[in-house]
Amino acid sequence: MSKRDYYDVLGVAKGASADEIKKGFRKKAKELHPDRNKDNPDAESQFKEANEAYEVLKDAEKKAAYDRFGHAAFENGMGGGGGRPGAGFGSGDFSSAFSDVFDDLFGDFMGGQRGGGGRRAARGSDLRYNLRVSLDDAFAGMQKTINVPTAVSCSSCDGSGAEGGVEPTTCPTCSGMGKVRAQQGFFTVERTCPTCSGLGQIIKNPCKSCQGAGRVEKDRALSVNIPAGVETGTRIRLAGEGEAGMRGGPPGDLYIFVEVAQHELFERDGVNLYCRVPVSMANAALGGSIEVPTIDGGRGRVQIPAGSQSGRQMRLRGKGMPALRGGGVGDMFIELAVETPVNLTSRQKELLREFEDLSEDNNPEGKTFFSSVKSFWDGMKG
Repeated sequence: MSKRDYYDVLGVAKGASADEIKKGFRKKAKELHPDRNKDNPDAESQFKEANEAYEVLKDAEKKAAYDRFGHAAFENGMGGGGGRPGAGFGSGDFSSAFSDVFDDLFGDFMGGQRGGGGRRAARGSDLRYNLRVSLDDAFAGMQKTINVPTAVSCSSCDGSGAEGGVEPTTCPTCSGMGKVRAQQGFFTVERTCPTCSGLGQIIKNPCKSCQGAGRVEKDRALSVNIPAGVETGTRIRLAGEGEAGMRGGPPGDLYIFVEVAQHELFERDGVNLYCRVPVSMANAALGGSIEVPTIDGGRGRVQIPAGSQSGRQMRLRGKGMPALRGGGVGDMFIELAVETPVNLTSRQKELLREFEDLSEDNNPEGKTFFSSVKSFWDGMKG
């Protein structure tokens, strides 16, 4: 079977630049990688074919020979190749071509960061801060200053980790990649460099203030805006206010978790508030109005219907909590607790007995019932 044209294999035009050839191989390698084509029996051979084509076209001398003589340039020792290009690939040694685009592909296949001489310093960790606020503050919103212990960029070395601001040097083990590679059969395995711990750089003279870390521990005062309507579990994110990265790396974020304390008068359920209010027996029986405190510091008037019992609820519209992200304001529900009078005077007791007698006269059935009960208990005592 005749060989396909190497340019066609990589999907590039003849005379393509080195960058175009590399991009073409990267695209084909991603498309044909065996891990992504487990159900395609031809994927591995096509992947090898793309590697073979790139092995030739990436090399200026081999590319020139191929452009002039085609595949014949590498037969019978021509082209200085000492045999068919990519012959070593079949034995498992494909790293010479594949390593040129390994960083791009490794990031796509494994979800990792791309390495290279321009490797970014590690990002700092995110931090959590638990903030407890009162229900009144949750209703009105507030601006609060908090003190957060965290790692900040070292001022002595400007975060570089090197004494006197001297620039770190490239790690000789990984050449600044932050990772080292090892061949294991068909695959190239990448690991964190043991010399620089993945940073890609080493510091010969570490900063005395931060011991080369580029950051120091310090308490920071931050102003936090607590919006009206926050609830327990509300999370507030402060971007870039977390822990500083190692050796000048970007900082993480600070997450503030809010807890709303219980209130002595009000119980909260979402945007609604509930309040239990004591009322006198006479007020509950005759009806009337009472004043109740509201969460905004004011007072609201509630009309009590005659004959109200304990547990009855009335509503004050718009006197609850504001919704956190707009959407209006909740209501306040007042639950009546009818109080039984205590420490009565003789006159008050007399009036209550008179009231009871009148109630029995107005309710013959009730009077008969209570008389029967009284006779029963008298009989028990006898």
